[in-house]
Amino acid sequence: MARRCPITGKGVLTGNTVSHAHNKNRRRFLPNLQNVSLLSEALGSTVKMKISVPGLRTIEHNGGLDSYLFSKKDSRLTKEALVIKRRIQKVLKKDAAKAEA
Repeated sequence: MARRCPITGKGVLTGNTVSHAHNKNRRRFLPNLQNVSLLSEALGSTVKMKISVPGLRTIEHNGGLDSYLFSKKDSRLTKEALVIKRRIQKVLKKDAAKAEA
C-alpha cells in the first residue's frame, strides 16, 4: 500500500537535510499516517483505513465517515474510499426497500 492518505491525498515529499556546514543530503518527508478503525453507522461495523491525522480531523468535522463520503463527489474520492461508499449505498438501498415493503 502506498504512503498516501485516501481522504486528503497527502503523500511522500522529497527534500534535503541541510547540515550546519550546508551539506545537502536527499531525504523523504513521510505523511503522518495512522491505522484507524472508523465506525460506519450504515454498515453497523468498523472500517479499517490508513489515513493521515488531518484526514481524521476532516472526517470528524463532517460528522463521521458516512456523512463525509456522501458529501464528496465520486471524482474527488480515491478508489478505496469509493469502495466503502458503494458498500454503504448498497446497505442503505436494502434498508429503504425493507421500509417500503
